[in-house]
Amino acid sequence: MTWLVITLCFLGYFAAHMADISVQNQNIMDYELLRLLIKLRQEEFYDTLLVYGEDCEFHSLIRSLDVAVVLVTDSMNFDWNFSRLTLILSCGPDLEKGGPNGTTFKLQRNRRLVLLNGDIQPSNMCNIYTQKDIYNIAFVKENFAKSNVIYSCRYFQDPNIEDVHLLEARPIFTEQFQNMMGNAIRIVPDLLPPRAMLYQDASDGETKMIGYVANLITNFAQKVNATLQLHILETSTSITEISRMAKDDELDMGVTLEASLYSPNLETASYPYLLTSYCLMVQVPAKLPYNLVYAIIVDPLVLGIIFLLFCLLSVLLVYSQKMSWQDLSLANIVLNDKSLRGLLGQSFPFPLNASKKLRLIFTILCFASILLNTMYEAYLQSFFTNPPSEPHIRSFKDIGKLRHKTAITAIEANVLISTNNTQFLEIPKKHLCIYESWRESLALRDAFNLSYNYFVTEDRWSSYAEQQKLFKETLFYYSNDLCFSRMIFFSIPLRRHLPYRHLFDEHMMRQQEFGLVNYWKGHSFFDMVRLGLTTLEDLSQPKSFNPSLLMEDISWIMKLYLVAISLSVFCFLSEVGWEKWKRWRDTRN
Repeated sequence: MTWLVITLCFLGYFAAHMADISVQNQNIMDYELLRLLIKLRQEEFYDTLLVYGEDCEFHSLIRSLDVAVVLVTDSMNFDWNFSRLTLILSCGPDLEKGGPNGTTFKLQRNRRLVLLNGDIQPSNMCNIYTQKDIYNIAFVKENFAKSNVIYSCRYFQDPNIEDVHLLEARPIFTEQFQNMMGNAIRIVPDLLPPRAMLYQDASDGETKMIGYVANLITNFAQKVNATLQLHILETSTSITEISRMAKDDELDMGVTLEASLYSPNLETASYPYLLTSYCLMVQVPAKLPYNLVYAIIVDPLVLGIIFLLFCLLSVLLVYSQKMSWQDLSLANIVLNDKSLRGLLGQSFPFPLNASKKLRLIFTILCFASILLNTMYEAYLQSFFTNPPSEPHIRSFKDIGKLRHKTAITAIEANVLISTNNTQFLEIPKKHLCIYESWRESLALRDAFNLSYNYFVTEDRWSSYAEQQKLFKETLFYYSNDLCFSRMIFFSIPLRRHLPYRHLFDEHMMRQQEFGLVNYWKGHSFFDMVRLGLTTLEDLSQPKSFNPSLLMEDISWIMKLYLVAISLSVFCFLSEVGWEKWKRWRDTRN
């Protein structure tokens, strides 16, 4: 019995001692993990902890932290709406299960600290997480309280794991994609000048790209020390095909621009690269023919004022000759020979012994004649030198007044209809020419084909405007009054969950800040000329200069002259007939 009591006491003491050792070990583990979390917070601040998995050592640290904590034990099947400054603690090697794409996308860049149990190799776990496009991973093992070693994944190194001691000054998490060690970025260009144009480099014989979109991608690859894996599609492939490839993860970046009208999906689009408008590229109204110049220079209001001045001078002339209203009549006012010839700048008989008042009226008449004839002569000479243009249209309802139809691709028409664009719906269908082949429509626009008007964005119009500076006559103008949208965001198509998306967006904004994008756009036309994609030829085909007027240029004047002569003959014959009729009537009486 004595030995039994001694044995039981010894066993009780041993069990209590082992429990005390376990508690001490647990306290040491919690202390070291707490130091690790403090170090991680010093490296990059976080204000939220997401603890995933069953109960483990991380759960006991919650009370010691002054940050918000979210506990997830089963799956990530919820929409993450918390702060982006989140550190994820994973209990065990199991990857986060479930969850919508939005949650995965929002937590992709967040740092993850995983506790490994047993003999699981951290290098194998790095490969597993890498396949899911998760790269900010670090691991600790069960013996972390003794070893103080953190195993951090290094995707572009061999081996892909790096041991970092807790007391070392080296960072645990690094921005790995700042140096991609020559890894490839899969790209697909749309080959639409001046966005992306291919050429053969004379120095090394490689196929390279140039353009205000291609330069952005090329500079980014140089910045992160990556190579571009260029894949050329068929010429008939459209921008929508490149966007589809980005959604299906068949490429990393599309060397093209995707408008916010076409795709509202922000997961496969970069930060907006360009802000532009979408308007009509309309032909410059034709010059008025010379035979209409005579009608333009005569304004109805001015003509009415001249007629009133003529009548006033006629009344003064009739009164001043005899200082009496005796000869005042409608015929003497409207058909006053001296007043009419004086205003037209012609000579007229000057009465002898004219009074001072009559001389003053003649002086006023001559002065008015000089002003009127000089004014209209200046108008006539100016308009003959450079005739004015026909009026511009100001609304979509007036598009029917244009002489030519408006060409548009079927893709653009479908998008404008699907978005219920009210401006586009105002255009009658009979005034539209819809092309199924979008490249055919662009070829007509690039050639400045005068058979149509065209839809164009402001960024593309800049190169057209630069090209037309070489023309003798401007063919098209960008109508700010006929815009379908004044705020369209253009983005670069990216594959879903691109791990270096944030670096690319930052690079894009820096290029804009330094003014490189505007510089590329300003020189895009000359890049096209250098690559032989366009020429410096004058496509306006100006008419040959004719130094003299033709008969058709004065056709209206001749017609008016014929009408005036006919009217004069009619009046003369009427007077003659009236006198003969009076004589015949008198002889009968």
